[in-house]
Amino acid sequence: MGITWSKTQKDRLRALRADGARLADSFEGRPQRDQAFQDLEGALAKARRKELEDLRAGHGRPGLCRLQTTLEGTLVGAGFVQVATPTIMSRGLLAKMGVTKNHDLFEQVFWLDRDRCLRPMLAPHLYYVIKDLLRLWEKPLGIFEVGSCFRKDSQGARHSNEFTMLNLCEFGLPEEDRGGRLREMAEVVTRAAGVHEYELEESASTVYGGTLDVVSVDGLELGSGAMGPHPLDHAWRITDTWVGIGFGLERLLMTVNRETSIGKMGRSLAYLDGIPLSI
Repeated sequence: MGITWSKTQKDRLRALRADGARLADSFEGRPQRDQAFQDLEGALAKARRKELEDLRAGHGRPGLCRLQTTLEGTLVGAGFVQVATPTIMSRGLLAKMGVTKNHDLFEQVFWLDRDRCLRPMLAPHLYYVIKDLLRLWEKPLGIFEVGSCFRKDSQGARHSNEFTMLNLCEFGLPEEDRGGRLREMAEVVTRAAGVHEYELEESASTVYGGTLDVVSVDGLELGSGAMGPHPLDHAWRITDTWVGIGFGLERLLMTVNRETSIGKMGRSLAYLDGIPLSI
């Protein structure tokens, strides 16, 4: 019976983007394994250096930035207006979303002081902006924002303390059109991101109650949508119908690039465009 890569070796090969077949290799003994590791690590490191050189000579931008630009252009072209709101959020605005001390999300918030935090979601600021735009502009109207959010999530392959959200919403459309429009918005975003296969699943949410989730064929939640009027609207004095959907950009990139770790796809000190710098 052969032996497989050690944990340290497998982690290193995984970081260098070894494929599944090579990660499953087995060997007669340690000398054969260690020699194979040196050979494979060297070949993979050489390939990753080539990718870094191609990035420098080519587009010069990591996938996260390119995806954000693509999505922003697509949504503006589809009639949505982009907004840019602060990264720092007040406790009061978060409370209007029902996120108070008894809420599950409260313990995941990065508090700066008693009354301010790093935003764990984009929705409170979008609510704040839309309440004025509904007064100023004709309906239906749609807005969106792309930006960093912060949560004390468990550190794992699918979670990160800092992640990039896209949140788009449309207000004032006929009530009977909401479900279809939500699906259209999901299709616009996934198509622009290069995700061509996904499922729509109904799910429970700690904030919105019920949601319509966008799930990859590998079971990764890419986005989550909701519809209103909703009980949360009352705190913002909003009475219009609406649909909204949020996506995690790093998770979209994970799906497109067939990656298993969100850390390679997001803002990082160790990776550039998913390529490890320790090569």
